[in-house]
Amino acid sequence: MSDPIESRGLWPPVGTWHLVGIGGIGVSAVARLLKARGVDVQGSDVRESQITRALRDEGIRVHIGHAASNVDGAAVVVASTAIPKTNPELAAAEARNIPILHRSEALGALVGERHSVGVIGTHGKGTVSGAITWLLESAGLTPGFVIGGLLHNWGTNARPGSPDPQGRHWLVAEVDESDGSLVNSHPVVAVLNNLELDHLHYYPEWPKLEAAVLQYFHGNPRLKTAVINADDPGCQKILAKLQLKDPIHLVTFGFGDDCKIRGRNLQCGRMHGSFDVEMRSEDGSYQPLGRVEIRLPGAYNASNLLGAIATAWSQRLDFAALQRAAPLYLGLENRFTLVDAAGVEVVKDYISHPTGIQRVLEAARAQALGPITAVFKPYRFTMIHYLMDDYRKAFRDADQVVVTELYTAGEVPIPGTDVHVLCDKIREVTPNVTYVHDLNAIPDWLHANVQAPASVLFFGGDDLFQIADRYAGQRIAGEGKP
Repeated sequence: MSDPIESRGLWPPVGTWHLVGIGGIGVSAVARLLKARGVDVQGSDVRESQITRALRDEGIRVHIGHAASNVDGAAVVVASTAIPKTNPELAAAEARNIPILHRSEALGALVGERHSVGVIGTHGKGTVSGAITWLLESAGLTPGFVIGGLLHNWGTNARPGSPDPQGRHWLVAEVDESDGSLVNSHPVVAVLNNLELDHLHYYPEWPKLEAAVLQYFHGNPRLKTAVINADDPGCQKILAKLQLKDPIHLVTFGFGDDCKIRGRNLQCGRMHGSFDVEMRSEDGSYQPLGRVEIRLPGAYNASNLLGAIATAWSQRLDFAALQRAAPLYLGLENRFTLVDAAGVEVVKDYISHPTGIQRVLEAARAQALGPITAVFKPYRFTMIHYLMDDYRKAFRDADQVVVTELYTAGEVPIPGTDVHVLCDKIREVTPNVTYVHDLNAIPDWLHANVQAPASVLFFGGDDLFQIADRYAGQRIAGEGKP
């Protein structure tokens, strides 16, 4: 990564900052915090959306369509890894010697000037970040947050927050590790929720991912507390190599035996869970703190909330306040978002990694009132190629699976890797697999093949979720076949 933006004279920020892809969930969150900081913020995106309209309402100028003229008058241009270097705005900034920052550098600068909590992990870091924010809020603080999802408790993905009685300005940040840029953030509290190979276009092998995560901890001069999931195999590998110097405090959490904050007696119900929380004393014995209720389904969400509780507890917050707050946390949009559509429970979940899909389907099976149909839009050739065997077993809790067109993210095809090979692999464990190429044909297929009571889970992105909303709306309106 490049030199810190402070050393380049770009922070504190002055002038107009132009954010390319400002309608993205991560970039829009940074835009909101920059605006709250007093920066003149503008941006561009390829299409109008709920987010771009909301940003305009908040006083941020948004251009629809990318053009070199959009960066006229900009002092700094910000873009994420998703924006290609051929983008006309990046090309214009390069030609005019306008500084170009990666989104993570702007986020890192915001994180660096606050009493910040940074959350990384392959799965659930948005849910954990949101839960930490809610627990801090309920304990009497007013934390800022910047998260890659819309929090149901606030209806937004970012806010600046305000100082606490001690003058600390809290900021909870979901930190993206997909492209190695996590090392640009130096939070006071660093949380690792779980870890496995995911973004294989950037991390083709474990050692590169491990090195980036270790640098996130070892290369952070502001670090005071590290919170790590001791149950997770990937986290266990990190813990084995982690070398934290005094006075950095390590807090491990999990439902196993060897952790500082331990969950016990987990029970999961319909959109609900509960577990006991215990703290390990200096003599190794465990002392009960109390039972926690949550309004999110599945063992994976219980782990997410336990991690959030461990993080908040590490900051000396009252456990009774955390206990009262936990059942009031509502999670993120499109993370097991459930709608009852005339007897068919329609669930949307943004996850595309096989481990995440498996965990969500396990939670769905535990509360399903009928057969489960999984609708999946695969993501990237590299994901399918390297994790093919994991996808094979990911859908074992589904009664039938619908696979649709692959989102390539611009990747070059890999010989022998396509959706048909993927379908055959899934059939080895879940025989009833259908390929429906056209997204728009999925509602008709579901009307013909799903009868209430049943559950239909959609795994993918915004375009697939539009199909999910259409299908649910048709059922609620009495359209289509029962």
